[in-house]
Amino acid sequence: MAKGMRVRARKKGDATDVRVLIRHDMETGRRKNEDGEVVAAHYIQNVTVRHGERVVLFAQWGPAVSKNPYFVFKFRGGASGDRVAVTWVDNKGQSGTGDTLIT
Repeated sequence: MAKGMRVRARKKGDATDVRVLIRHDMETGRRKNEDGEVVAAHYIQNVTVRHGERVVLFAQWGPAVSKNPYFVFKFRGGASGDRVAVTWVDNKGQSGTGDTLIT
């Protein structure tokens, strides 16, 4: 189950550096619990990052991504004070959002 997200964006030269930590269990569907029963798959499938109305990153993930995924990327065109928003959706229909201003 998702517990939150941290998003940071910083202007560095002509690029904007974005760092995202998503708190999510990311179950593969292959692990067994203490009783030997398989734990149902529960993982993030889509991640979208927007700078204003422009999509600067779209990722399709699967069960191989680790628990509490952390990723970093850069894009061009951001300015200090602009908003960067992150949205994700998992295989059970849950979703989360987070945003920050570029510093």
